[in-house]
Amino acid sequence: MISFPNCKINIGLQVSGTRADGYHDLQSVFYPVTIRDALEIIDAPPTSDDVFSTSGIPVEGNSENNLCLKALHLFKNKFPRLPALRMHLHKAIPTGAGLGGGSADAAFTLQLINKKYSLGLSVEELKDYAGELGSDCPFFILNKPCFASGRGEILEEVTIDLSNHKILVVNPGIHINTGWAFSLLDNPRTPGKLKYYINLPIGTWRQNIFNDFETPLFLVHPEIGNVKEYLYRAGASYASMSGSGSSLYGIFEKGATPEINFPAHYFCKWV
Repeated sequence: MISFPNCKINIGLQVSGTRADGYHDLQSVFYPVTIRDALEIIDAPPTSDDVFSTSGIPVEGNSENNLCLKALHLFKNKFPRLPALRMHLHKAIPTGAGLGGGSADAAFTLQLINKKYSLGLSVEELKDYAGELGSDCPFFILNKPCFASGRGEILEEVTIDLSNHKILVVNPGIHINTGWAFSLLDNPRTPGKLKYYINLPIGTWRQNIFNDFETPLFLVHPEIGNVKEYLYRAGASYASMSGSGSSLYGIFEKGATPEINFPAHYFCKWV
């Protein structure tokens, strides 16, 4: 059985402070986009152990840190009668990129195992399990545009119509550690009015919707900020960094024909 975990972009990301549990309170809009990995699960021989393999873009760290395996181990602990399986992940979503690719892989692993082995878990139950794996993992169970708050696990579906637009996602090949990125943020900020501004015309977003990680990360990695400037010069109605970076995106009118010329090692994809 195979599925295709997609990633997301953040439209706005406001961090308002550190919580007692060590996480940060934030507000963002998570918007799914169609850049996808491929995840396959098949039965293993009854006497064998679970096998996990990867291909495509190299995965950072050792395999035991992979969120697919963490999702598998979570379900093996909850449902010890699950049989041995073989799982293969083909990575096409850049890693350490602010696109939530690892979280998507984890959430889709839970959904795939639930479906393949008829566990009968509801969406809410899957969201609860996903929340044990990462703050934005529950989003990929819903996989619809959502206003996210808390540490990212409190989700409220929102209606955003980008049907007359196309999105260019650009990653300059810089791996950003999320914990390190949070350490760069200044004093806690008062939450803004993202939920209000997201409902205004996209032409107003540039003046009102911001990603708090941009200022410190652009200082450390000016080339990331240069991509955002390039997207606006190319005619984007709105451009931003996604998550804690380093990916950026530009939202263009569907009929626009921008001239895009990034270095060959950059990841660039229209969605």
